Amino acid sequence: MRRKSGGAVRTLVGALALLLFLAGPGSGQDQGRADPEGGASVVYLVRHAERATDDPQDPTLSAAGEARARELARLLADAPLTRVFTTDYRRTVATATPTAEDHGLTLEIYDPRGEGMVRIAELLRSTPGHHLVVGHSNTTPALVEALGGDPVGSIDEMEYDRVYLVTVGADGGVASTLLRFGEPYRREGER
Repeated sequence: MRRKSGGAVRTLVGALALLLFLAGPGSGQDQGRADPEGGASVVYLVRHAERATDDPQDPTLSAAGEARARELARLLADAPLTRVFTTDYRRTVATATPTAEDHGLTLEIYDPRGEGMVRIAELLRSTPGHHLVVGHSNTTPALVEALGGDPVGSIDEMEYDRVYLVTVGADGGVASTLLRFGEPYRREGER
């Protein structure tokens, strides 16, 4: 039996409960109820983990990246994932693989460029269930926004600890939040 990161799981479960509450009627920023049991789409979006320096075009993960990928799998161990999407790069595939394997799911490749971004956003908005999407520093916030969520600014070059949680209700109401996982990101000069 695998041990779970209790604090991280509680944070994720608490955030999901908060999203469901915020997405209810009367919320100033949401148009409808986001109910995962009522046909909603719950999407967890992350940037790939720390990359290695082995290939400038398509690097694998560094040791820190492999550890973060395992932490992501622990974080989502109790999520009832139905699909796992990743771009077709070694670093994104390696980030998504531990979670997909733990859930017995096959990785689905998506193209985050141009019409590919529109197609994946439409698919996620219209497909009930819990989905993990692994992308990049530029595509992950763009997809959060395409889903109707708040990307909370751009992702810094060395920032790998964001996980977005976007819930799209059956009626189209959207709620989103930004969480952190694994080793925390610190800007240069921070302690």
